[in-house]
Amino acid sequence: MKYTEGFWLNSERAKINYASDAYFVEEIKGGMRVVAPVKKINGRGDTLNLPVITIDFTTAGKNVIRVRAWHYEAYDSKEARFSIQEDPQDYSVDIRDEEAVMTAGEVSVVVDRKDFSYSFTVKGEVITKCGFRNLSYIFMDRKRSSMLPGDEYMREEGSPYMVTELSLQPGECVYGFGERFTPFVKNGQTVDTWNEDGGTSSQIAYKSIPFYMTNKGYGIFVDHTDNVSFEVASEKVENVGFSVPGEELRYYFIYGPEAHSIMRSYTDMTGKPALLPAWSFGLWLSTSFTTDYNEATTSSFIQGMKDRDIPLSVFHFDCFWMKEFHWCDLEWDERVFPDVEGMLKRYHDRGLKICCWINPYVAQGNEFFEEGVRNGYFLLRKDGRGVKQIDLWQCGMAIVDFTNEKACKWYTDKLKKILLMGVDCLKTDFAERIPVDVVYHNGAEPSSMHNYYTYLYNKAVFETIKEVKGENEAVLFARSATAGCQQFPVHWGGDCSASYPSMAETLRGGLSFAMSGFSFWSHDISGFEYTAAPDLYKRWAAFGLMSTHSRLHGSTSYRVPWLFDEESNDVVRFFTKLKCTLMPYIYLKAVEAHNTGVPVMRPMIFEYMEDPACAYLDMQYMLGDSLLVAPIFNEKGSCDYYIPEGKWTHLLSEEKREGGRYYKDTYDYFSLPLYVKPNSMIIRGNTDNRPDYDYTKDITVHIYELSDGRSIGTDIVNTKGETVNRVEASREGKEIRVKTAKEISGVRYVLHMEDNEVLLKK
Repeated sequence: MKYTEGFWLNSERAKINYASDAYFVEEIKGGMRVVAPVKKINGRGDTLNLPVITIDFTTAGKNVIRVRAWHYEAYDSKEARFSIQEDPQDYSVDIRDEEAVMTAGEVSVVVDRKDFSYSFTVKGEVITKCGFRNLSYIFMDRKRSSMLPGDEYMREEGSPYMVTELSLQPGECVYGFGERFTPFVKNGQTVDTWNEDGGTSSQIAYKSIPFYMTNKGYGIFVDHTDNVSFEVASEKVENVGFSVPGEELRYYFIYGPEAHSIMRSYTDMTGKPALLPAWSFGLWLSTSFTTDYNEATTSSFIQGMKDRDIPLSVFHFDCFWMKEFHWCDLEWDERVFPDVEGMLKRYHDRGLKICCWINPYVAQGNEFFEEGVRNGYFLLRKDGRGVKQIDLWQCGMAIVDFTNEKACKWYTDKLKKILLMGVDCLKTDFAERIPVDVVYHNGAEPSSMHNYYTYLYNKAVFETIKEVKGENEAVLFARSATAGCQQFPVHWGGDCSASYPSMAETLRGGLSFAMSGFSFWSHDISGFEYTAAPDLYKRWAAFGLMSTHSRLHGSTSYRVPWLFDEESNDVVRFFTKLKCTLMPYIYLKAVEAHNTGVPVMRPMIFEYMEDPACAYLDMQYMLGDSLLVAPIFNEKGSCDYYIPEGKWTHLLSEEKREGGRYYKDTYDYFSLPLYVKPNSMIIRGNTDNRPDYDYTKDITVHIYELSDGRSIGTDIVNTKGETVNRVEASREGKEIRVKTAKEISGVRYVLHMEDNEVLLKK
């Protein structure tokens, strides 16, 4: 939200009260309170007719400071609230005439009492600062008032907002805010965290997260479920500004300085991702959206993949498993699926898992809808005239009210019937089109529920799957998200198009999503809208199968590879099998994500924050901490990519590249820049036809460019996520020695060293 006209002038629409004086400071439980009048107090008379902004700084975790600023203390916003786990630490407060300091861990908040400001500092160095005209209480579109008859005395009409701005250093880049398809570095952008169904080619996002981090070693999480409007070096180019409607603003300053530490702290507060079953990392195949299909069609796809030796893990039934005009009554269309349980058993016997599409919108004209109306399970109209209904998407659809426990049980009991039939996981689509002119069962303020609705929806579905299928067997394929939804993976990138620009914007969205606390992510291989040319299909297949989760899905056409060209079969087979052999490495990173919140798919800046060349890279990424992936985004097969310092090894060709520079190469469809960083140990499995197998035996331990005097190691996990062994290697001169915590059956060791005189000794 912009409320100024240039740096010096305020908007004529705005009545702005800037915090101007740290007049009163006191120690409170957990930290320090500052009372800041909106003008400098020079005498007692200055305290009259004057608003104040009160700011609390309290400890919330290791190197985490919570900030709460408010105008009216007794104001009740009725807003929905994120579930946040704080971990207060020891702190100290030192209040002096000219400054007040609160310190917790390595972080201090320093309040300048002479010229109002506060700074977050580490060892005396200012990390970011809220200073001159950076904290304010604003009335937008305020109407004139008077004391005359017929006019309410001293009324304040308009929309109140709280605004904070934090400084940026030269060269500081801002990342995150959810799955944003705009440029990866958010400097210069206005970002409104308001979920909408806008595809992948605009500033609108399905997954808006009021969290950002910068390459200067800290993150900011704004603790509001309502729209948080960020001005990222846009309204004021030296600041990130953020505003929320109402009388209060809450946020957390999270110091790293490493990206890993920032993400651990953020997910400590908002939740760690669930550990996903290993089978979910294999290839998913969909019926696609508006295509015509029945069991004969779906079986032909499954058999076609088997005939072509393409490993398939999950088969997905999209919307038309239900009757048209009946979405979502959660009933199979018996006209085309007369033997559902028999069909699902036949698919299970083939080794497949089954996914079905759902959303929280229920069309009118069926028994499920009527039952929901009778029992008050839907959102209600604000004018009191019954259930809120919309024709956008489905005819007369109503929206399940997940603030009503009875409505949750009613909806999830219906899901249990589907799961007990043999469905293994659910695609939780939509939940962005949530109106605000509604009444919730729990009385929550509707604007604050617009984004938060998806948290309640996905949580209810995820926990239902876990209840029926068991611990660590729950999987979603979700489109919308807000803070905390990383606990209910997987999420996919939404409605992209069959073009290289859309493929690139999809990756940008995924990288921003990773910088926002989400560890697992997928996208529609070759694009959802339109049908890709064979060239794009094959390039996107390589990208999709080098993502954490991989799905062939589209809108108006089937996405089986043989409908594109014969070589597409070979490419999909090649990368699917490659991913299967990499599962001991990938699943280890999934376990680490579950434990730490550090994403599996990482932007280059996440791993290389000190490398200025990585700051803007958004067409390549790290898969875990050791694999660099650079998808190809053109018909020529050429790729410009950057390799950080060190001697890197191509995973497939063994070609060496010296880091700290850019390269430009051309690749066929069976390769792409896929490099292993030096001093890495990657375990590969002996199985290439499924992702879920025994990772603890018959494995190959690959050691890449181990430096003299260096030791490295890796855990070995099983498909339950348990650490069962460890391999370590150390180099002295020309000799590399390896050891394991326990003996490994059928293990092989392979050295990838440019110096071919280096020997391995066990």
